[in-house]
Amino acid sequence: MTGLFSELSKRGIVLLVLLLALMLAAPFLANDYLLTVLILILYFAFTGQAWNVMMGFAGQLSLGHALYVGLASYVAAALFVRFGVGPWIGMLVAVPVAVIAGAIIGFLAFRFRVGGVYFAILTIAFAEFTRVGFDHFSYVGGSGGLFLPVSQYTSNDLVNLRGNPTMFYYVILAMTLGAWLLCRWLLRSRLGYFWQAIREDEDAARALGIDTFRCKMIAVMISAGLTAPAGVFTAFYYNNLFPEQVFNMGRSIEIILGPIIGGVGTLFGPILGAFLLTGLSESMHELLSWLGLDVPGAKAVFYGICLLFVVVALPDGVWPWVARKLKVTERKVTERKP
Repeated sequence: MTGLFSELSKRGIVLLVLLLALMLAAPFLANDYLLTVLILILYFAFTGQAWNVMMGFAGQLSLGHALYVGLASYVAAALFVRFGVGPWIGMLVAVPVAVIAGAIIGFLAFRFRVGGVYFAILTIAFAEFTRVGFDHFSYVGGSGGLFLPVSQYTSNDLVNLRGNPTMFYYVILAMTLGAWLLCRWLLRSRLGYFWQAIREDEDAARALGIDTFRCKMIAVMISAGLTAPAGVFTAFYYNNLFPEQVFNMGRSIEIILGPIIGGVGTLFGPILGAFLLTGLSESMHELLSWLGLDVPGAKAVFYGICLLFVVVALPDGVWPWVARKLKVTERKVTERKP
């Protein structure tokens, strides 16, 4: 336990254990609506951690992570609808597809020294032309959408991911915990220290003998592959897929806002950011509904205000500030310089 949570103080470990216990007990305490919100929060916590590997650890800005979610969604859903292949087997195909897509983008960018904002534009371009392609791909429904068969289940079928929201909640909770453990191992590994060196000063890292091309390629491929299970989860949770939704740039922005708000490059930042952003957003939505107000674009405005506040007041994110105030860490939290 001490080695696993070596960054945390005793107080931090106690708070983490209490939070985990509360999350495990949530389905017994929450109503259906709150459980749905928690599933959404955990979904963005998971995808935020996947994006954080590429940007927070290795310093490569991606604005098109919806590409990997969408590809994995369609691969797993098509295999299930057309051939009756279950989601877990489908994930074994979906993850490599996402990794290959990430490898293509990474190779084109890093081979020809495309970096910074131009790399971000490249990721957007790939996501957009993939969206257009799937809009005309009739085998998976095209713009009309792909629908998974839905029936009333008296019991949960974990093998085929068919069941009630409680089952999906525990699945996404396990995925989020697994992603956190993987990210922690990666960040503390030799490769993780290479990534951080590249993030801070790529030229200096190259001068020290670090193979920056190889390290950045691994970061992109791991980030893409780690994002893919979220796509499989999306397909079987919502049971319908539309290119305009799953590949939309707005979805990519939602993925990255959690880590930015929580703290880019930190282990707990993407999780805290997802709780804050999604939780407050849903609370605002409920408040507006209760007041009988219909404000178009309210969610986008709220996200913009949160981002502006963090950029101005907490440029390192909320998690480093919380960690210092609550004294939950033994040493300084890993921070990415703006």
